[in-house]
Amino acid sequence: MYVGRFVVVAPEVGAYRVSSRSFPNRKAVDRDGTITVAPTAEAPETDNPYISYNAVRLTDRGAVIGNGSHVDPIAEKLALGTPARDALAAPLQALDFEKDDYDTPRIAGIVGVPEDDPTAGEAGAAIGTVRRDALLVEAVEEPTLVATYERDDPVSFDLDSEDATGVAREVYDHEFEHAVCAAGVSGSTGDFETAIVNE
Repeated sequence: MYVGRFVVVAPEVGAYRVSSRSFPNRKAVDRDGTITVAPTAEAPETDNPYISYNAVRLTDRGAVIGNGSHVDPIAEKLALGTPARDALAAPLQALDFEKDDYDTPRIAGIVGVPEDDPTAGEAGAAIGTVRRDALLVEAVEEPTLVATYERDDPVSFDLDSEDATGVAREVYDHEFEHAVCAAGVSGSTGDFETAIVNE
């Protein structure tokens, strides 16, 4: 099954995978804790604004994971003290779904939400998506997935790994088709680890 790009979040672990049929020449690059999805050297030139973006940003109030340019404003709002739900919802609503041929949803999650955040309750994680017909944001206590296609409602996901390297490899190796690269994050506020898989 092809679900496109997807995010998985849980209270202390999360992952992001690029799956692509149309632009597979991409890789995940670690830039001092921020993980960026970027074209490989062999990639054809493109003016597509959805090809390169920060996919993981660490803050002192949680790790933000997502499939596009909305990751940066979510991380900025979260770092400023905005509650997790609002930090997800406002940029998703403002930027809306991607204006490509498929009306691709924007997806995002936050791992390691502080206990004093009233919008996450005891969950410690939140996940969201904006698509043509809905904006959905919810707190989650168990590994939860949202994808750009076929699984564009948050659903439970079996995740066995508990560290960044393990979750990155696990989502990369998942049976969903056309894996390109993956990123993982684990830990809690002030103590996150990240990992990437490009093969």
